[in-house]
Amino acid sequence: MKYNTIIIGGGLSGLVAGISLAGRGKSVAIISSGQSALHFSSGSFGLLGRTPDGHAVERPLEAIGRLPATHPYNIMGTGLVSELAAGVPELFARAGITLKGQVSRNHLRLSPFGRCCPTWLTMADFITCDGPERNDIKKVAIVNLRGFLDFYPGYLVDGLASHGIGCTVDTVTTGELERLRRSSTEMRPSTIARHLVGDELVRFAAELNRVSGAADAVLIPAVIGFDSENELVELRGMVSRPVYCVATTPMSVCGLRAQMMLRDYFEHLGGTYLLGDNVEKGNFGADGRLESIHTVNMGDDMLAADDFILAAGGIFSRGLVADPQHICEPLFGLDVDAPEDREQWYSRDFFARQPYMTYGVVTDTSFRPSRKGVTVPNLRAIGSVLSGYDPLAEDSGAGVAILTALAVTQDRER
Repeated sequence: MKYNTIIIGGGLSGLVAGISLAGRGKSVAIISSGQSALHFSSGSFGLLGRTPDGHAVERPLEAIGRLPATHPYNIMGTGLVSELAAGVPELFARAGITLKGQVSRNHLRLSPFGRCCPTWLTMADFITCDGPERNDIKKVAIVNLRGFLDFYPGYLVDGLASHGIGCTVDTVTTGELERLRRSSTEMRPSTIARHLVGDELVRFAAELNRVSGAADAVLIPAVIGFDSENELVELRGMVSRPVYCVATTPMSVCGLRAQMMLRDYFEHLGGTYLLGDNVEKGNFGADGRLESIHTVNMGDDMLAADDFILAAGGIFSRGLVADPQHICEPLFGLDVDAPEDREQWYSRDFFARQPYMTYGVVTDTSFRPSRKGVTVPNLRAIGSVLSGYDPLAEDSGAGVAILTALAVTQDRER
């Protein structure tokens, strides 16, 4: 089978790249091995939340110039970052995902542990504010589900109290939730979301009205709306106080929903999504171009394309792998920016920044990687497989994933 472009990796960066290309009429296939980091999303997409030295960032575009020259944002340039970032909410809206926020200034989101963290874009489910001093909410009702263990009201109370916000805490249930509670394995966000629909959602709304009192807003765990935003819109219409979600741990329904909605939109545009398959190797021509790939499920049938995009993720997604001596890119043997000395890979302080988080494949200024020092002309690398930045410490992982995906697909179109 032959495509214009084959994308290896079906997470956030791969899906955005696929949507961008398929929306321009290209034939595109995405090969996804399974779950991606998007499944663990907090509901927010960070552009740049903290500088490398740990300071919170209020205006991310202004802070880009203080990043290392090898950072993907500096490779793209502040102008292109600003231009592409401005169009992201509309792209997600076309997939049915509502985002709030602006590129010029970070807003604050409430973490599951009660911290107010700067971020770029947040899904409509969640409570946000421009800053503690600009928040008009003075009292909230925090409402958990009886038997649900992935939500921590105590942390929220402590965190909100530090900003002068008073809290009440209650636990509610419904008949269907009580049935689920008989098995602890059923009280998971995705399972709960599948059941809080229709009449059960009406009962849940009645419980929220019963306990919300004089609160300015109601905070609930993010367990509403498995495959669309419709249930949350319905719930908000039935509750007398504004209702906002707080991300659960380890994952929220919103990440699963975003993955499904982006995939559905990609397929609606004509894209092919090959789920549950793994690339085994690539076939390179004499001119150094990647001509085709072999996957586990396709056997001897090769997948060919004019262009390829590597969006396989970083070390946690096995886009990079490590043995006792080396960190390498396993699919194509691409050059990796990582020292040979294993002692330099990590800090013995578990809570310190870990050097290996900045390692990734070596690319040119168009994000074309190299093999043995020779650039692969029809392959691009995007997202967390790139070197030069720390997606966790900077809270820049989603921003780099989205914007590098848009940058390389835009460059293809020129």
